[in-house]
Amino acid sequence: MIRFPFTAIVGQDALRRALLLCAVRPDIGGVLVRGERGTAKSTAARGLADLLPPIRAVIGCRFGCDPDAQDALCAACAERAADGPLPVEWRPTPFVELPVSATEDRVVGALDLERVLRSGERGFEPGLLAAAHRGVLYVDEVNLLDDHIVDALLDAAATGVNVVERESISYSHPARFVLIGTMNPEEGELRPQLTDRFGLAVDVEAAGSVDDRTEIVRRRLAFDASPAAFAAVYAAAEEALRDRVIAARQLLPDVTIVDRDLRVTAEIVRAAAIDGHRGELAIVKAAQANAALEGRILLTLDDLSLASRLALPHRRREGPLFGQASDMSAVHEVLERASTPAAEQGSRPVHRPSATDVAGSAGDAPKSGRAIHAVFPRA
Repeated sequence: MIRFPFTAIVGQDALRRALLLCAVRPDIGGVLVRGERGTAKSTAARGLADLLPPIRAVIGCRFGCDPDAQDALCAACAERAADGPLPVEWRPTPFVELPVSATEDRVVGALDLERVLRSGERGFEPGLLAAAHRGVLYVDEVNLLDDHIVDALLDAAATGVNVVERESISYSHPARFVLIGTMNPEEGELRPQLTDRFGLAVDVEAAGSVDDRTEIVRRRLAFDASPAAFAAVYAAAEEALRDRVIAARQLLPDVTIVDRDLRVTAEIVRAAAIDGHRGELAIVKAAQANAALEGRILLTLDDLSLASRLALPHRRREGPLFGQASDMSAVHEVLERASTPAAEQGSRPVHRPSATDVAGSAGDAPKSGRAIHAVFPRA
């Protein structure tokens, strides 16, 4: 099945950038996309999955374990690894759509308690979280899901592990994926406690200019008439962006933050009156991913500014939940103060992401040696 290319989407720069940041570093915690019907929410999610490179996986593994991530193998693969090198194969990046009607067992997996009690073996039937490991989990109308299922999704997205417990019996497996949740506010909102747990959030609207609206219709008609021919037009752009994501994943462990970055982040979150510390963590992780995507190993204030716009508006106690209408003037003042020479302080590295924070495997490598371009490709 040919999907509408990610690079063919007109506008929606914030949405595309948020998705790419989570593709580089899925432990950001996913993206909540809020907007009316027909604003490319689903198109962008599906396009991202096609954009991502194939993954190296252990042959026969139900979870698609990465053979190069020895500390993140499922129990079965860990046992096999003790006997020698694991056999590997290439698989397409998983793309899993979670239906609104899905039950908890269908999502997280089911434990066969009878088998456990009878033979002592841990019988487990993998769910959608297992199928999405190392890929994309797309949840349309996430606001219509039961809260306990959304909790399970967000727990796995944040930790990279799915834990299933029934009658004091526990089973866990790796579940690291890019979580994309979309919703139409006309159909109801998510509880603030759940909204806060999404790493990033984007408010999308229909294109405002006549030129953009015309181009959107032109491209959609061309795609509907001949999906293969339309996709061929954007094949080079898709390949270039795919290489860029691969390179960013490889560079991510080398991206460091310094004391100044932490202090500026803390001041930003305090100025925005955000409760808790999820805001700081999301900003730092997103800023690191953005630096890697731009080919840098140190953060800039622009990285922190971009990350703040994506990580804070949906966490504010007052004002609109999303969007440009949120009063972020206090955040801008913090960034302006930090940009003055007197504010330049602290150069000691304090953190580098670990290899397991990266979505791709060690086998993912750019298909060409060309440099990473700093300019985000526009439609």
